[in-house]
Amino acid sequence: MLNTRTYFVPDISCDHCKNSIEGALDQLEGVGSRQVNIADKTVVVEGMASEEAVTKAISDAGYEVERVEGTGTTDGHPGPIV
Repeated sequence: MLNTRTYFVPDISCDHCKNSIEGALDQLEGVGSRQVNIADKTVVVEGMASEEAVTKAISDAGYEVERVEGTGTTDGHPGPIV
């Protein structure tokens, strides 16, 4: 099942940060798509990669990361995480 999760990454401030995070996520198996928003300091990841794997990839790239609660999919439909 595909999941869509949003992460808050407070240290995103430039294109270099964006490229570093995108590169780390591109190496991660199970990431279907990723969108890094510098202005909102968020990263949206869609795919089958686990939350732990995504968090570790962003952290290993050198960034503090927090999961934004209440985002995700249930049976392929957007909705709250239960």
